[in-house]
Amino acid sequence: MSGFSRTVNEMRTVLLNPGPVNVSARVREALNGPDLCHREPEYFDLQDAIRSRLLQVFDAPADEYTSIVLTGSGTAMVEAMIGSGVSANGRLLVVQNGVYGERIAAMARLHLIPHDVIECGWTEHPSLDAIASRLRDGRYEALAMVHHETTTGLMNDLPAVASLCQRDGVRVLVDAVSALGGEPFSFRDWQPDAVACTANKCVQGLPGLSFAIVRRDFARAMTGFPERSLYLHLPRHHSEQERRSTPFTPAVQIGYALRAALDELAEETVAGRIARYGRASAIVREGLVALGFNLLLPPSLRSTTMTAVRLPREMSYGDLHDALRREGFVIYAGQGPLAATLFRVATMGDVAEGDYRRFVRVLGMSVARA
Repeated sequence: MSGFSRTVNEMRTVLLNPGPVNVSARVREALNGPDLCHREPEYFDLQDAIRSRLLQVFDAPADEYTSIVLTGSGTAMVEAMIGSGVSANGRLLVVQNGVYGERIAAMARLHLIPHDVIECGWTEHPSLDAIASRLRDGRYEALAMVHHETTTGLMNDLPAVASLCQRDGVRVLVDAVSALGGEPFSFRDWQPDAVACTANKCVQGLPGLSFAIVRRDFARAMTGFPERSLYLHLPRHHSEQERRSTPFTPAVQIGYALRAALDELAEETVAGRIARYGRASAIVREGLVALGFNLLLPPSLRSTTMTAVRLPREMSYGDLHDALRREGFVIYAGQGPLAATLFRVATMGDVAEGDYRRFVRVLGMSVARA
């Protein structure tokens, strides 16, 4: 595990927001790689290394899946997946139980993609019966859903939904931006058609690069779909990357950092990282409960990497945020109607268990002062 920096460091800011995350010294130092022209072989060697490493670390069979790298945030890759992933005559079913499901529906609307929404409360799973009923009528070419709905820290039942889609021949498009690398995910068993993610959450890279892992047959099919965007057209990026090229200028130095982050993930293993994040979330959740905080979700719905917490009546989010920020911790606000009553704590990134324990102590002192 040489090169990791998970030691308690009271001088740095500990990011408890769900990305960008704290990264290791090894990842940060990778930014010092040589300047490269993005049309030279050395850049394409870097691009190839990232693409192949993605399939390896996430156990996506190379004969079935390919990978695509995009300069842009996780949202950029989700929009590229949605905008590129529905045919001219296709219809999309969007599963929505949080802000990021709403964002997928907005993308479909803006790209003029015919779609319908299955909507449910932000603290509950969508009904599998309702999804099955919609899929059975044969109207839908693809279904899109968020795996980890970061709005509340809720894990959707992707395996069950993917199984329903396979039964009815419906493609599965997954926003795994805050899940992949931090939550269990099986390409072999669930067989999703496209999975969008980003470098700067559970992969522990830096902001600026996103990626998708896509079934090869779906990548071929997308070449015949409408071109709804110039930059966010996945087939363009894929075809260029397959022939060791790139359609636009990529974030070269962030690529160095992503390669280093993927090497770290391969060494730690995805299972090892999930276990580490699990220990961190246990420290935080047990500490919060001991301090008298109420957690938003029951254990059966919670992700490993995000905990939504009800604010004490005597404190505003701004007051709590600022008190913790002075002690070197950054928490995250609630969203939408939950903004006034909730704060969120992420347990992802290169953070030591001792830092999480110190966070609980500092939180307790902040509330006591209030």
